[in-house]
Amino acid sequence: MRSSTSSHMSTRILIVDDDPHIRDVVRIALKAANFETREAENGQIALTHFGREQFDLAILDIGMPKMDGFECCKAIRASSNVPVLFLTAQEDEVDRVLSFQLGADDFVPKPFSPRELVLRIRAILARGKPAVNEVLRHGDLTLQPAAHECEIGGKSLELTAREFELLEILVRAPRQVFSRNQLIESIYGPNNTLSGRTLDSHLRHVRAKASAVGCDDVVTTVHSIGLKLGSCRM
Repeated sequence: MRSSTSSHMSTRILIVDDDPHIRDVVRIALKAANFETREAENGQIALTHFGREQFDLAILDIGMPKMDGFECCKAIRASSNVPVLFLTAQEDEVDRVLSFQLGADDFVPKPFSPRELVLRIRAILARGKPAVNEVLRHGDLTLQPAAHECEIGGKSLELTAREFELLEILVRAPRQVFSRNQLIESIYGPNNTLSGRTLDSHLRHVRAKASAVGCDDVVTTVHSIGLKLGSCRM
């Protein structure tokens, strides 16, 4: 469901929040940054939009009537790897961890700076535009960042944007052992407030998806040091 075009004018973002004032603030900020927008007041309406149009990113509030942001994200993830940013008044770490477990790409608490929101959106979209036709290989693992495609032994792995980013970092430096803090900063930025639980969630998903296609050595834990790429052999 991602658009292949690269100009901001053709980048379409879905704003999902039951507060019309919040939708107005977000829409005005995004339009000023030359993004195209659509709006929905709950998760059910958002999914209707997804059934009709392609989006480059979705902004989801958590607390909404009829279908909340978590349920909406689950439904989106069932058929799409489109980036998702949660915009919510809830700042509890459990909510942040659950957001990322569901495949979210970022988490912005209310009240928020519209300028920071635009910068975070641009950062998410920029991560999804690597060099065209670049192919990364290690063992039986193949990554094509521009196409967001991952295969092990010719079998496809459906990874979220964050899971793909974690694996890509490791593949680009297959002999390096990364500390947990290095990986957290590389994926979420140096000023994040996330604990290792979020990283563990992404790691579990990557390992489970690789194991499901027959690879039990995709990421190796180096005791007391960190993580590195495994042999990636079937």
